[in-house]
Amino acid sequence: MKKYAFGLIAATIAFGAQADEKAEKNDSTGGFTFTDVKVVKTTPVKDQNKSGTCWSFSGTSFFEEEILRKTGKEMDLSEMWTVRNCYSDKADKYIRMDGKINFAQGGSTLDVGYVIDRYGMVPEEAYTGLQYGEAKHDHSELSSVLTAYVDAVNNKRGKKSTAWRKGYESILDAYFGEKPETFVYEGKTYTPKTFAQSLGINTADYIPVTSFTHHPFYEPFAVEVADNWIWEKYHNVPMEEMKAIVDNAIDNGYTVAWAADVSEPGFKWVKGYALLPKKKTGDDLTGTELARWVKLSDKDREAEANKIDGPCEEITVTQEMRQEMFDTHETTDDHGMVIVGKAVDQKGNKYYKVKNSWDTNQIYDGFFYVSEPYFLAKTLDILVHRDAIPKDIAKKMKI
Repeated sequence: MKKYAFGLIAATIAFGAQADEKAEKNDSTGGFTFTDVKVVKTTPVKDQNKSGTCWSFSGTSFFEEEILRKTGKEMDLSEMWTVRNCYSDKADKYIRMDGKINFAQGGSTLDVGYVIDRYGMVPEEAYTGLQYGEAKHDHSELSSVLTAYVDAVNNKRGKKSTAWRKGYESILDAYFGEKPETFVYEGKTYTPKTFAQSLGINTADYIPVTSFTHHPFYEPFAVEVADNWIWEKYHNVPMEEMKAIVDNAIDNGYTVAWAADVSEPGFKWVKGYALLPKKKTGDDLTGTELARWVKLSDKDREAEANKIDGPCEEITVTQEMRQEMFDTHETTDDHGMVIVGKAVDQKGNKYYKVKNSWDTNQIYDGFFYVSEPYFLAKTLDILVHRDAIPKDIAKKMKI
């Protein structure tokens, strides 16, 4: 986006420049103008690049924001510390389960707390997870190597050797670097455990929440997605209460870790928004005589029918619709992010402002806006500090 500042020039020229800027902005944003209503202070956006580790980036960002909220100190924690330790434990579970469990790059936001409790935490400067001069993460080769390795161990009949674990750790050392036993941070020597203790984070204070009807409300259950490899349980509440938790959190200065489906046509990352527009009626000409004379492919017709050029009427989401989308895999466990604020568009429609981990090469510098209907339909789960949950809802959740 180009901004114009010519100082004291003719009013007509200034007006024309402003009009050009407005037209350019509307084109690049798909016709949306967002106004932030409430934004919680965050640490800088990072880039997961070519690694399937959004869960670690979002979970780490969430805890960085919690440290910032509680202490005012901006910290840069290591995402790859969590990834490395999870890969070790995933392999153990995969072998114990005879390969009948997911083994992949994916994971859950809750994995960050899992690692903090068991292995501690380190700052980014102590463990970048980048080897051989790499500037950004690329785990495509690593994922293939690790999967082949654990499959080879799993496929061996009879007793497994005692050597496979050492060989596996050597691969992780080669790609991530050896784990530090001690390190110096701001002039003080820490172990990962003592550093985690210094952060002032009690993982028991953070409550995972979801909303599905195939389990009773207000009873925890393990969300049935492949990346929930630690089988962690989530508190189950009606979707409007899940939304109320997010609203209350943002209003009171808390961010919210958010796992959601981002595969919808209305998810426009480059243009900075995600919404669920109502499908236009009368656009499907398939099987009609008129279809003979319309020179549009099915793909073109669908794109035209679902074209978004600004605020539009969206789907009214119900609990039943949300459940059906999950059961039919129309809603899938795609991506982890952090909700950091609230906003409205030029027509007053409400959105959540979201921090992503796909770098800042995007119109809102790595942030984007999610409509309330999109949130209600496409949220898998959230993670929030217990104090951010409205008291009446917390009472029903028995927390």
